Amino acid sequence: MQRLWKAAVWAVAVMLWLSSAALAQSPGSQTLETIRLSEVVRSVFYAPQYVALALGFFEEEGLSVELSTAWGADKGAAALLSGSVDIGFFGPEAAVYVYQQGADDPVVGFAQLTARDGSFLMARHPGDTFDWSELRGKTVVGARRGGVPQMVLEYVLRKHGIEPFKDVEIITHLAFEAAPGAFASGLGDYIAQFDPTLTSLERQGVGKVVASLGREAGEIAYTVYHARRSFLDARPETVLAFTRAIYKGQKWVDLHTAAEIAEVVKGFFPEMDDETLVTALERYKSQDSWRHTPIISRSAFQRLLDVMIQAGELAEPVPFDAIMTNRFALAVAEE
Repeated sequence: MQRLWKAAVWAVAVMLWLSSAALAQSPGSQTLETIRLSEVVRSVFYAPQYVALALGFFEEEGLSVELSTAWGADKGAAALLSGSVDIGFFGPEAAVYVYQQGADDPVVGFAQLTARDGSFLMARHPGDTFDWSELRGKTVVGARRGGVPQMVLEYVLRKHGIEPFKDVEIITHLAFEAAPGAFASGLGDYIAQFDPTLTSLERQGVGKVVASLGREAGEIAYTVYHARRSFLDARPETVLAFTRAIYKGQKWVDLHTAAEIAEVVKGFFPEMDDETLVTALERYKSQDSWRHTPIISRSAFQRLLDVMIQAGELAEPVPFDAIMTNRFALAVAEE
């Protein structure tokens, strides 16, 4: 009897050990690596990222993402340089500025999410048709000087024969998130801003969207994921896993409608109604706003440099390979 009891206890012990071992090896029980990610702003424009977060694509790659919002590329780059975040999502112009300062450990872009500017132009008193010449002598609520949204606005104005700050007044001192409220309160004749902000203002009767800066400016390296060079060198598998999750988000967005995307990402925009969210997503999707792979376009990067030079923020081009790398995106795209 005693031998039977010992055998039973041994059998139970073995079963418990096997169960715990199997549980430890299951994908869902793996310890996830934490990545601190800073996004430049919270916007529907970055839908593929929110899809990747909401659908667990990062967890599938063994990562747990702590997301914060910097509210500015300059602030995002500062957070990255200080070591308070691991990855910064912002415009490559910030990487250019850091490079120009001769940083010992520069920030390097490794995955591109957006393919063009995400701003639209709203008119307070729109006519039946729109022509860019209507901006002469008017006031536009723009963005921060030296930032990509503001430089693209200036680039598009020059494209239409309008000299910024001479033929048209541009307000550049407002914080990005404060500008729409100022416009709604009566400041300016036009505003250049991301959606869904402008869709919300349209529904409030403040004005009407009359043009897309993304369409006007063409493809540009607009928002890119960056890390310090030392991070890329020390943790290449982590960067590959992160890039792979972003690519999954890009592919998912390619294959689904604006309404389907809205259903997935609405948790990131709790104060936004479904109709506004779907309208904004449809605007971005219809103009091919998102890259289809995380590979950074060299021609789009060159256009960014051209925009910066025209804006007087850059004296001469910066080599692509000095602050951008496609080794992770190419590896993921080829898998």
